[in-house]
Amino acid sequence: MPEQPRRVRIAIADDHQIFRDGLKRLLESEPGFEVVSEGADGMDAIRMARDSQPDILLLDVAMPRMGGVEALAALANAGPRVILLTAAIQPSDLLKAIQFGARGVVMKESATRLLIDGIHRVMDGKYIIGTDVADDLAHAVKHVAAERPRPYKLTARELDIVSAIAEGQSNRQIAERLSISLQTVKHHLTSIFDKTGASNRLELALLAIRKGVVDSD
Repeated sequence: MPEQPRRVRIAIADDHQIFRDGLKRLLESEPGFEVVSEGADGMDAIRMARDSQPDILLLDVAMPRMGGVEALAALANAGPRVILLTAAIQPSDLLKAIQFGARGVVMKESATRLLIDGIHRVMDGKYIIGTDVADDLAHAVKHVAAERPRPYKLTARELDIVSAIAEGQSNRQIAERLSISLQTVKHHLTSIFDKTGASNRLELALLAIRKGVVDSD
């Protein structure tokens, strides 16, 4: 017997009716996807999260009455998994969105497949960040707070490496920055991935932001 597609309940908050209508049709063409509610601003998003209890909330950033980042802050990491679906986002808002619990950011001009695959990824507990905003994310977290907490029992050296990864540095750049060998960097990364449960560098950077391991000045 073939495996049934996973049922995913989705809510959309965007102030452009035509965009919402088109997005709804695209999403519901995917087996198992159901758009259960729609809204035009952040206030609607909060209401939908409470009343419709969707699995995924697709949230625009710039909306009347209350924008997406403000709505995220009000949701306070409770409710649906949130993916920002936006035409533009400032690096500072991107950082805030991740800190407030967003599980992904996808630009509106991205291919539909990226969003659909991203929804499945987020449902699996992962993150989705479009390549369009990856550089902005690295820029937003390039300054590391002087006093940092140590979640996951990370050592001081491991914290240095996590911070460097959040800045977008390669293993070789990290080795040169910390005056250690490339093999030592790889050894520390293995330990960091084991402790945090992150499966790749992007997830590690986002997890570090959300847990306060790195922050902006």
